[in-house]
Amino acid sequence: MLFGRARFSSPVIRPLRADKAQDCAGLHGSSFAHAWSAEEMAALIASPSTLAAAALDPATGRLRGFVLARVAADEAEILTIAVDPNLRGKGVGGALLAENLRQAARAGARSMFLEVDKENASALALYRRLGFVKVSERTGYYRRDFEQPAVAIVMRKALP
Repeated sequence: MLFGRARFSSPVIRPLRADKAQDCAGLHGSSFAHAWSAEEMAALIASPSTLAAAALDPATGRLRGFVLARVAADEAEILTIAVDPNLRGKGVGGALLAENLRQAARAGARSMFLEVDKENASALALYRRLGFVKVSERTGYYRRDFEQPAVAIVMRKALP
């Protein structure tokens, strides 16, 4: 530690493997009101149409975050992205998205889509920084416990 604060080292971005499905489910549960199970994660990771990346701690190999996207024809869609709540705002999500965009372009996608909660200002800022633009809204898209369903902003980014 330096002056009472732990140093943060950038994550190592690697392909996400099914052996991390349980860890993915845990991170997803800390990020979303309705989490996906380890079985759902494993099935998505194993699917040939899924692009998956993991952000790993360089010293321990611990999962810091992950992203899952699906490619169909010349379009890709981010299915989910989750980052350890204690590590948000440290570039983990940006590193994951940058890798996922490269994966999608290599797979032949010409554009990437995603949905994001209209109230998630930090995610919206990240997506805009990476070149995503709003194309529409979906009312009642996200379910929330004991609250009104949330509006999703649909965003798109052209890929090279």
